[in-house]
Amino acid sequence: MENTQPAQGSPLSGQVLFYSNPQPLSSEQHGGLGLKQIEKPFAFLGKAHAVPLTVNEFGLASTSYPIIFVGEEKTPIGAMGIRQDENLFVAEDGTVASDFYVPAFARRYPFVFANDQSQERLLLCVDRDAPMVSNQPDVPFFENGQPTQYTQNAMEFCQEFERQRRSTEQFVKRMTELGLFTQKSANFQPRDAQGQPSGDQQRIAEYWAIDEQKLNELPDDQLAQLHREGILGACYAHIISLLNWSRVLNRAMQKQAPQTPPQPQGGSEGPHLQI
Repeated sequence: MENTQPAQGSPLSGQVLFYSNPQPLSSEQHGGLGLKQIEKPFAFLGKAHAVPLTVNEFGLASTSYPIIFVGEEKTPIGAMGIRQDENLFVAEDGTVASDFYVPAFARRYPFVFANDQSQERLLLCVDRDAPMVSNQPDVPFFENGQPTQYTQNAMEFCQEFERQRRSTEQFVKRMTELGLFTQKSANFQPRDAQGQPSGDQQRIAEYWAIDEQKLNELPDDQLAQLHREGILGACYAHIISLLNWSRVLNRAMQKQAPQTPPQPQGGSEGPHLQI
């Protein structure tokens, strides 16, 4: 069950990216707080080179950056940079690129669910230290002790995110059972103005990916079943998204040398990406 009212002294567990001081939302503790409109609400993404994605986001996310699977649990993430704590789609002043898809993981901020282990339930929490949480809000969290429509909408969004997160776990499990995952790496070879290799090849990332050949070799009945379940489209969105490694690399090179005009993709000059 989900709830906004914590039991006194309930131990909460779990740490989540972006959240520094999550507190169970309650009218007693947060009755005077709410959300204040700020100019750049997603500036916090500037320090995130990778953000988790849910499977229903693969289509939209594939237009922006590579979707890869990482870790033993093969968690799907959007690869937004090639260095720790550097998002190449967010400027230093917090401006988000116009062609950047903001994952639901970030759009739910400053709200998040936390585990209440004592009562085996989820509690809606708010990051008290979020820059948009204020005691002089434009939109209050509560009115007359009751959650406002905004707070109710936030809870519904988090509930839907939780459902999609569980669907994503099932998607990964299904791909694993079908033996479709393969290990891959993204590397690039620096080249000089004449297109000749310059320096050692560098590895950007190691990750899991769905093998397109293995997917296509599945029996027709299994492919048809994946299509009916809406899974096949997500698979191909992920596969197509890997072409965005070149896009990420180009952004990294432009940031390193902003005075140098970017080389056209597909040309012989500049770094060469291998996936």
